[in-house]
Amino acid sequence: MNIANKTVLITGANRGIGRALVDEALRRGAKRIYAGTRSGALQNSDPRVTPLTLDVTNLAQIERAVDEVDTLDILINNAGIAIYDDLSNLDVIEQHLSVNFLGMLKMTRAFLPLLRRSQGAIVNNLSLAGIAALPMIPGYSISKAAASNMTQSLRALLAGQGVTVHGVFLGPIDTDMNRGLEIPKASPESAARGTFDALEKGEDDIFPDPASQSIAEAWRTGVVKALEHQFAAFVPQPAPNAA
Repeated sequence: MNIANKTVLITGANRGIGRALVDEALRRGAKRIYAGTRSGALQNSDPRVTPLTLDVTNLAQIERAVDEVDTLDILINNAGIAIYDDLSNLDVIEQHLSVNFLGMLKMTRAFLPLLRRSQGAIVNNLSLAGIAALPMIPGYSISKAAASNMTQSLRALLAGQGVTVHGVFLGPIDTDMNRGLEIPKASPESAARGTFDALEKGEDDIFPDPASQSIAEAWRTGVVKALEHQFAAFVPQPAPNAA
């Protein structure tokens, strides 16, 4: 899907990858960008950007956002948290699931009618840690694995409704979330460019940075992707319109 002249909603838009996605969407000619942040504040004066107060765990705020958005072509579920833990604190695990998994699902459910109307796209920012757990942040890994599985399910369930679903498997990106990791990191700007490049090519699974690109071919030809295709065949397809 081409970004030019499209309406895009991006959650977690105030910093890191979210802010880079806003800037890149503007550069590619987006018609309007709804930028969701928990505070509603955003440092961007472009008239095409409309800030939204949007905590993805808050159903009332999600419902208000739906009322403010007239049309929508692309929903980018970017909001997320990563807290270092060792699986000893259930509250931390629940917090990860609430934001990284259930928040993504709530946003998708709320905006799906608009996306059906526009034959639009859902883009879920996932992580390599959702493929194989990163033991330093297992709660985060669990939530991203759940979000990845949900992305596959939505892709199959919505295929007959004209809505495409894309998963972005991010490697280490130079954001506040990864500040404590002394490893090579891609810039948020390059990750945003890679995400939109792949979206415009229609790629289901997006690998936008060097670390994720290193596994892209193995993923696309591997057993997980093969099973996804096999299992998707069980989804009933809508009957063709009667002549």
